[in-house]
Amino acid sequence: MKVEIKDLSFKCIIGILDFERIKKQKVVINISFEYTFKKDEFIDYSKVSAFIQTQMKKKKFLLIEDAILYFEKKLYKNYKIKNLYIMISKPDILKNCIVSVSN
Repeated sequence: MKVEIKDLSFKCIIGILDFERIKKQKVVINISFEYTFKKDEFIDYSKVSAFIQTQMKKKKFLLIEDAILYFEKKLYKNYKIKNLYIMISKPDILKNCIVSVSN
């Protein structure tokens, strides 16, 4: 089975610039992964989404890359998944484009 969580959006502190450390900014997260589905062993995507949002707000990452590495480690550890893909975007950081980083 493949799970896709698309356009998970919220505000948090992320970035290395002075103003980014003070004012929350919008992030958009897209994540997908595969796993072997068993009727009594399924992955609750609402818990995955909540975990990502909670940790982004709590950790206040300096770099998007740091957040991706953190989530790779945690998700592979906590779930029997494969082919994990994460993309984190900061849609409002530049006036003329959306900045994204993915693994």
